[in-house]
Amino acid sequence: MKFNIEIDCTPEEARTFLGLPDVAPMQEALMQQIQDRMEAALNAADPEALFKTWLPQGMAGLEQLQRAFWSQMTGGTKRDDD
Repeated sequence: MKFNIEIDCTPEEARTFLGLPDVAPMQEALMQQIQDRMEAALNAADPEALFKTWLPQGMAGLEQLQRAFWSQMTGGTKRDDD
């Protein structure tokens, strides 16, 4: 014997019927905190400060970065004609 029961209700009605808590306000508060933190992080990301962090010595740092890239691309070996 087989019984099929079809219940037509909203998620809120089902949650109330089963006695489950409504976590929507908590989710909204957490999402607002996450959004505030992301906005603060983006506002703190000053391009000049990032550039100084990545290349602390200006052009000398850029030259070091280029040498490191070339070293990785060439396998760290020097050619005989250099």
